[in-house]
Amino acid sequence: MTENEKINYIEFPANNIEATKSFFTSVFDWQFIDYGPEYSSFSNQGIDGGFFKSNLSASTNNGSALIIFYSQNLESTQLKIEQAGGVISKAIFSFPGGRRFHFIEPSNNEFAVWSDTNA
Repeated sequence: MTENEKINYIEFPANNIEATKSFFTSVFDWQFIDYGPEYSSFSNQGIDGGFFKSNLSASTNNGSALIIFYSQNLESTQLKIEQAGGVISKAIFSFPGGRRFHFIEPSNNEFAVWSDTNA
């Protein structure tokens, strides 16, 4: 449901849209709809969004917002990310309320995964 003045959609740069789509499909079971060769959208993933063709990337080192996924099993999600070609950029660490790690997907965008469980 679209709510007035609430975050509704998020877009990410992607220098390799096909590799990025393959990665997110493999790890998180996302589905995409292509709108030409330079844009692909996803939906039903918590928030709708898309990837646009760009040589830029999103990273907290550049002041970008960090998108964080939730996982009931951090190690299992990390393994899926690594098997799909993602690179762990910050190993699992604890923080008040849980644990998390950061990763880089094939188009060099940084994301994180957190869990409130110890497994």
